[in-house]
Amino acid sequence: LWVPLRTARADGRAPPPHSPPRPRRRCPTAATMSAEWLLGWSWSLDGLREFVGSGIQSFRGCDATALAAAACLLLLFVWYCYHVGREQPRAHTSVNALLPGAEAGGAPNGFAYCQAPECARCAHHDGLNQKLYHNLQEYAKRYSWAGMGRIHKGIREQGRYLSSRPSIQKPEVFFLPDLPTSPYFSRDAQRHDVEVLERNFPTILCEFEALYKAFSNCSLPQGWKANSTPSGEWLTFPLVSRGTCVPRNCRRCPRTYRLLASLRTCVGNNVFGNACISVLSPGTVIAEHYGPTNIRIRCHLGLKTPSNCELVVGGEPQCWAEGRCLLFDDSFLHTAFHQGPPEEGPRVVFMVDLWHPNVAAAERQALDFIFAPGR
Repeated sequence: LWVPLRTARADGRAPPPHSPPRPRRRCPTAATMSAEWLLGWSWSLDGLREFVGSGIQSFRGCDATALAAAACLLLLFVWYCYHVGREQPRAHTSVNALLPGAEAGGAPNGFAYCQAPECARCAHHDGLNQKLYHNLQEYAKRYSWAGMGRIHKGIREQGRYLSSRPSIQKPEVFFLPDLPTSPYFSRDAQRHDVEVLERNFPTILCEFEALYKAFSNCSLPQGWKANSTPSGEWLTFPLVSRGTCVPRNCRRCPRTYRLLASLRTCVGNNVFGNACISVLSPGTVIAEHYGPTNIRIRCHLGLKTPSNCELVVGGEPQCWAEGRCLLFDDSFLHTAFHQGPPEEGPRVVFMVDLWHPNVAAAERQALDFIFAPGR
């Protein structure tokens, strides 16, 4: 080890044996060491002893609290690396089965049910919360937990929410807490999209009339879907079904389909998003039922509205009007009927699902990920 050599005085005499020692610095650093001090070291066991003693003295002079905090942080970091390293990657959880399949059988409440045990409408919610939580964890790992408090709360207590909701509003699949509840919404809730739809009313009506000419008394034209109802006939022509576009139908209504891209709040990337033309023949009654979630509001643009047609949501009746949009929350108990005379023809609306105005942008992105079709 290098130790400093004693230097002789200018007069040739050794330095006095009892000269006062120089004050020692508690924590010498490389920045304070001079080049002469470094070059004046030589190998010696005494120097090693002095070096170790200086290190111990420097360590004792440091703050014990700071050292303990640094040690705790280091241990936490090591534990985190170990935990992440040993965690097995999770397979994608399919949420496409949460809603009814396209080729489902009929049900008395006007909805098509798949009768599969994994369907959230047809089965109990055992295990559903865990599936949703796994998807939420995967989203947070890829992006962030920021803004996920309400979704996390909803998934964690989903069973309690769905069982304790009043009978007037009981979404069948997913309930997002702390959203303002109302059976109907004003046009200002989604003013931009309402104005876009109403401005393009003639375009949508023209494409519907071209489709309706293909009807005959003996068969259902390709692309149309018949829904089960207690009485009458309820037909839909889907452009977007559970977050997935129907290419063949979209090609038959190209301008209407392109119109969806200009809507700012259209739910088009998860299983809760739909857009279709809905037709009720005279004498049709849709039994009371609940929608799957409260994160959306359903918009009906009236295309043909005969007399004696009503929509009842949460016990409150409303009537459609041609060229006007009607916004409502379909997680409330609702029904529709057409009791007008046959000569007035069917009631026709263009239906599209929009985001609830109080669902934040970060929440929309996360919900699109959690409920992505085909995952």
